[in-house]
Amino acid sequence: MPSFAYQAKDASGKSVNGVIEAENERVLRAKLREMNYYVTGITQKQTSGLNADVSAVFGGVLGKIKGVSEQALVVFARQFATMINAGLAMVRCLDVLGIQTEDAQLKPVIVQVRREVEGGSTLANALAKFPKVFSPLFVNMVRAGELGGILDEVLNRLAGFLEKDYNLKKKVKSAMTYPMVILVMAVLIVLFLVTFILPTFVSLFVGMNMKLPLPTKILIGFTNGARNPAVIGITLVVLIVSFILFKRWTATQTGRYQYDKFKLKLPVFGMLIRKVAISRFCRTLGALLQSGVPIMQALEIVGKASGNEVVAETVGKVRESVREGESIAVPLNLSGLFPPLVTQMVAVGEETGNLDGMLQKIADFYDVEVEYMLASLTSLLEPILILAMGFVVGFIVISVFLPLYQIIGNIK
Repeated sequence: MPSFAYQAKDASGKSVNGVIEAENERVLRAKLREMNYYVTGITQKQTSGLNADVSAVFGGVLGKIKGVSEQALVVFARQFATMINAGLAMVRCLDVLGIQTEDAQLKPVIVQVRREVEGGSTLANALAKFPKVFSPLFVNMVRAGELGGILDEVLNRLAGFLEKDYNLKKKVKSAMTYPMVILVMAVLIVLFLVTFILPTFVSLFVGMNMKLPLPTKILIGFTNGARNPAVIGITLVVLIVSFILFKRWTATQTGRYQYDKFKLKLPVFGMLIRKVAISRFCRTLGALLQSGVPIMQALEIVGKASGNEVVAETVGKVRESVREGESIAVPLNLSGLFPPLVTQMVAVGEETGNLDGMLQKIADFYDVEVEYMLASLTSLLEPILILAMGFVVGFIVISVFLPLYQIIGNIK
């Protein structure tokens, strides 16, 4: 199918440029008119059939290999829901979304999805061909919306879920940014002192053949090591090998489970990770159930999307409990991962038949808890980092000035 570059104006008079495929120029003009665009120019792109096929394949591969930002997916779901609710045909919706999206990685994926839908595929099956872009949660919620005839509602619900999940991650990253900047700056300052400033004093002390105090000896040893290419090379090799071995270990089922279990037991940070995991579990399961996804399928998706093997193991036990006709709350309580507040609210949700609504309330509660904990953690980390920085600088100052006092005493 040939490609056309077009120039047009939208309803507000804003200029719009883009490239779109169509059987011919007449069909393209009709499509643009349906989008409420006033066409000012159309030029057919000179692309051979072979190049067009390669471009299409490359676009699909790009969508499978590279990830798409969560913000772009939120906008995609919101706009899609609005157009479906307005009564636009699905292919037309995908045409508009492919033109309007500003995400360079999402654009070729939407084009491929449109072709699949145009060829008779369901939207969910078309999205499922891009697992790196659309998660199992996204695909299954869309499938449930298609089967129930409430695709616009499900897409709005999905956008809300993605937005809250993205905001939670953003809050965690933002809270950790400031302490990490302080830590990096402290390390760079110490490396600068050790590499460029302290060697002058070290050569002075060594040249005077004087008896040096222990802190000065430690500082001299560290300075000489930091300037020795052999020591630097060995250190880098050890760090790289350790990192590779760690990655291989965490790539295994046992290693990943042990590492996730270790993270949950960390002081302060372990509690934060636990609360984030609980919030994500409740919000994901609630969104799936609210969209009409069967409970067993929903639990399977939640386990895969949890990002934590300990949580995934707990979800597996919950699935076994549900398969045997038992409660969800019992295995959650036995796991030790979920506090009594969560298990009791889940039990009440099961008894009242409002499990999805109760799960959303739990998720909202833990989102607030995470926010408060992040604020407390940030205020706690700042003085700790400043204290650590003061200790390092104080050690360097003492190590330098102790020999200087000896020199001054000898001169007197």
